[in-house]
Parts: sequence; C-alpha cells; structure tokens
Amino acid sequence: MARPLRIERVGGWYHVTARGNERRAIYLDNADRRQFCRLLAEMVARFQVRLHAFVLMDNHYHLMIELTEANLSRAMQWLNVSYSVWFNRRYTRSGHLFQGRFKSVVVDPTEWGLSLSRYVHLNPVRVGQLGLGKTDREAMRVGASGAPADRVVKERLLRLRRYRWSSYRAYVGLSQAPGWLECDGVWGLSGGKRTEQRQRYRDYVEEAVREGLGKSPWEQLKEQVVLGGEEFLETLRRQVKGDPWEQRAARRLASARPGLEQVIRCLEKLKGEQWTEFRDRHGDSGRDLVLYLGRRVCGLPLKELATAAGVGDYAAVGMAVARFEKRLRQHTRDGEQVKRVCHLLNVEM
Repeated sequence: MARPLRIERVGGWYHVTARGNERRAIYLDNADRRQFCRLLAEMVARFQVRLHAFVLMDNHYHLMIELTEANLSRAMQWLNVSYSVWFNRRYTRSGHLFQGRFKSVVVDPTEWGLSLSRYVHLNPVRVGQLGLGKTDREAMRVGASGAPADRVVKERLLRLRRYRWSSYRAYVGLSQAPGWLECDGVWGLSGGKRTEQRQRYRDYVEEAVREGLGKSPWEQLKEQVVLGGEEFLETLRRQVKGDPWEQRAARRLASARPGLEQVIRCLEKLKGEQWTEFRDRHGDSGRDLVLYLGRRVCGLPLKELATAAGVGDYAAVGMAVARFEKRLRQHTRDGEQVKRVCHLLNVEM
C-alpha cells in the first residue's frame, strides 16, 4: 500500500494528528502529558517549526504546524519515536504506541487557519456527555436538535476553559503562553486591532460552544490531503513531488481528477441505463457506487458531492459512502464494478 503523500513546503501550514495503536490511550496520566509537551518544546527548537495550536486527548493529539524548512516528516518522526521510547520505558512495555504514521493535511491559512484552530481547540468538548458526540453533531447538521440548555452550555464552557492540555487557555489569556507556542499567526487571521484580537478569538470559539460546532473542516478536504480553495490546490499541483512509495498519491494530486458527471456516464454505459433510472431504485447499489467514487476518485467534498449528485444532504452522502465501503468488503461483484468504472475513467484507485 502506498504511503500517504507528504507535501512539505517552506512556509506551509499543516494539521497533524496521530492516534494510539488500536485506539488505545497514549497518555495515562498528567506526567505523560507533561513529557509530551516537553518534547513539543524540543521539537520546535530542534526543527525550527512554528507550533500554532495543539490539543492532547487521551488516545490522540492534534497539532497546527508551520514549516520554516521542508522537514515535517523528520520533525514528526522524531516526536513520535521520542515519546514512544519514553512511554515504553516508563511502563515497561514494548511494541508500537501509535497507529501507523502520523496523518497530515496541508492547509491554506488564509482561508482555513482560523476555523481549523477552532476545530483543534474544541476537541475537549466534542464528547457525548456534553451533547456534542458524533450522533449529536449529525443531528445538528440536519436541524434535528434544538438549542442546548443553559446548564449544558455552562458545562461546555467550563470544560473548554479549564482543559489544561490545549493551547486554548494561552490563546484567551487564562494561562501564560509557553515560548514554544505561536499565537500571533492565528490571532492575526481574526482581523481587527491587535489589542482586540484575543477577545475576538475567544468570542469566535465560544460562540460555537453556545450555538453548535458547525461543519467540520474535513467536509471540504480535497484530494484527501489539502484544505484550501481551487487556486491553492493548483499551486500545490505545480509543486508536489512524491518518493517511490508515494508516486500513486503524487500522480493523483498532480493531475486534475475526473468530474462526477464522467463517473455517472461510465456507470450508465456499464448498466445500460440512465442515472435517473437507477439513482433512487431500492436495492440498487449504483447510486452509492457513484458517491463512493465521487469521494475517492473525484475528491469532492461531501456537500459539493450531494449537490452534484442531487441526492439529499451531505450527511446522507457520508452514510452512503460508508455503506458502500462496507459492501466492498462483503460483495466481490461491487468491487469488480468499481474496477470496470475506473478502467473506463483511466484512473487508479
């Protein structure tokens, strides 16, 4: 299997995350979290990266990093290996601590830096016990939930403001920012006078706690590794390179992908029917196949895919894609049909 593509650009902003192996905890107590923060400080100094935001959850972490050298892989490998060695020694264990390599997304800071930092900082309240679990958020997106009670909002804000293992407290003046955390870059994205930026940022984040978290940035992800507009994506296409392990991913990003209408035409040809004939037919997997390839081959965000396919909202599209992925593991016939469509499109999966 090809490794995830690493797009390493001087001056580039990245969202980076890594999860515990088998989703197990990577921090068992606050001593573990303090050690990880010490390593973050050393990583910033050693690799000259700028750390714009972070949050440590029980079994994963999120970072927002800006590069001053093209060294993201080296920096993150050093961080994860250093912490894994320390953790294994402390608990007299062996084996992998993290689930594979870290995941990274290159981000257009002008368009997405502010909202992505909010996404990172809201992780501690994005839990079921505060009415912000995955099911709750899906209900909010489709307007199936009412306004939260004042008591619940108060609990959310209290947890957000008290959570020590995040950069949020430093951003809003509840604790002193460590020297290895860079707040000015994100503050500046909020606009306004410098003296007002901290309060503006606090209002921006906490408004989401009161009124609902809104859409996830990942719904707008392009090519699985880019968070930005078309112009930003085209700039990356001109720059991207991949090592021998990453050539398939590099080719996929470097060339324009087929549109959804091409996918539909190819499936129509194979089925001998029009899209409108089988799109809503009960028991026909054709619609889900189109939506699946719309994500995997066309790289369309859920919302854009829902509009282009004319099938409900983006939450329904997400469920359809997940449903078809499950079918692919169970039904050989669906997998063969995907291969035939990809062959007609002249693309690789």
